[in-house]
Amino acid sequence: MNEGRSDVNTVYHHGRETAYRTRGGGATGPGLLCVHGSGGTGDVWSAQSNLARRTPVTSLDLSGHGASDDINAEPGPEALEAYADDIVAVAEATDASVLVGNSLGGAVAMWVALERDLPLDGLVLTGTGAKLTVLDDLLVWLGDDFERAIEFLHQPDRLFHDADKDVLDRSRAAMRDAGRAVVERDFRTCHEFDVRDRLDEIPAPALAVVGEHDGLTPPRYHEYLAEEIPVCDLTVLDGAAHLAMVEQSAAFNDAVEAFLDDL
Repeated sequence: MNEGRSDVNTVYHHGRETAYRTRGGGATGPGLLCVHGSGGTGDVWSAQSNLARRTPVTSLDLSGHGASDDINAEPGPEALEAYADDIVAVAEATDASVLVGNSLGGAVAMWVALERDLPLDGLVLTGTGAKLTVLDDLLVWLGDDFERAIEFLHQPDRLFHDADKDVLDRSRAAMRDAGRAVVERDFRTCHEFDVRDRLDEIPAPALAVVGEHDGLTPPRYHEYLAEEIPVCDLTVLDGAAHLAMVEQSAAFNDAVEAFLDDL
């Protein structure tokens, strides 16, 4: 999940720098901008670099994650708006017009589509939902027992279905690197997110992709997206949970390529 950070670029906006990396800059295509979930970084999209043969692929670190400057924002709408600012700044810097968002990243991508004047050709929404209620116990553990929260998320059929030890260890390490305060902000922002009554306003065609074993944002969340967004297809990936783009990267990439073909 981490290939090193030697090729990181930054864009300055709203008094801070947001880090991103682009693969396949010479390729033709609409340009993908991949947005990670709670406590992650752009490195979670490493396997999607294989898509760079046909279109540029950019992944960013949201504020406070990875190589990006942090923000002083309260969880919820304030943090959501700040993360949306990150996406818009990087999209404009790279000319990306297809947002690919996982979990929190999917929520922010939907918010950008609804609230920002950013031309979009499409949305890929994976491991996410129109409402992202977080388990009460997890919110408590994020406040006072961070290691317990990390271990809860890394049990089978949450972040991963059946990942090997190396993948699990790197995922845990990334969450620890983000730190308790940032991860709690992320999950509490998810907890307050709810655009169920606005999905019919999303103007861009969308693809909802979910791992069949995703216990955090299960398939029914994505079925709802496919039903309520005016143009939205659904793909369920076998042998994957919440981070389907990591566990079943080839199948995930195939689904994205088919979506690009339809565009």
